[in-house]
Amino acid sequence: MSDKVQDQQSSLLGSVNLLTHLDTSELADLAKKCSWRHYSVNEQIIDRQSESRDIYFVVEGSVRIANFSLSGREITLNDLLKGAHFGELAAIDGYPRSASVVALTDCHLAALSPTYFEELCQSHPKIAFQVMRSLASIVRSATERIMDLSTLAANNRVQSDLLREAKQNMTGENTAEIKPIPVHSNVASRVSTTRETVARVMNDLARQGIVERAKSSLKVLDVDVLEEMVIEVKGD
Repeated sequence: MSDKVQDQQSSLLGSVNLLTHLDTSELADLAKKCSWRHYSVNEQIIDRQSESRDIYFVVEGSVRIANFSLSGREITLNDLLKGAHFGELAAIDGYPRSASVVALTDCHLAALSPTYFEELCQSHPKIAFQVMRSLASIVRSATERIMDLSTLAANNRVQSDLLREAKQNMTGENTAEIKPIPVHSNVASRVSTTRETVARVMNDLARQGIVERAKSSLKVLDVDVLEEMVIEVKGD
């Protein structure tokens, strides 16, 4: 492998959020330990229940973490962009994969074996702590989704999902702009409902002046009112 390719791979790993504490030489060493893989849009990366245990770093493109019902219905768990990582659960506990992963776009991934991943965490406590924070975030998100599915009607789950997206994309004290515009089928997959329900809720919110569809984004004009609607049904 040429020095130029190795430098490019090291640079790509440097964009991964989990690896920001590594210096240039450490990134170069890690790059040599990784398997570098390209995936085309919609290509399967990980199959649920498979025995693979590598952890993956997304250095280009984006992926979707999802599960599928017996009828084939997709349940989206998360969409990950460049700089993210996934696969750490199997790398840590040795059990089969808990979810499937597919490429949302053409993407470039670096896969690290569980052995090297364990060495990385043991030699870099800050990385180990970041992994812990990541896992804690997964638990919190899963707990919140379980509560929503157990206690909220479908239209309220759509509102709750929109509120989460809005709070991650605030543009002012009470406004947000979500880019790109949420795809109804993706929202439906996340909250376990239909595209028709999502469209109906979005239209109702637009009529109430809470959201506004722009050319390339969805503007939330009153985050406080949206939050009040969600709190009212959650009883928080």
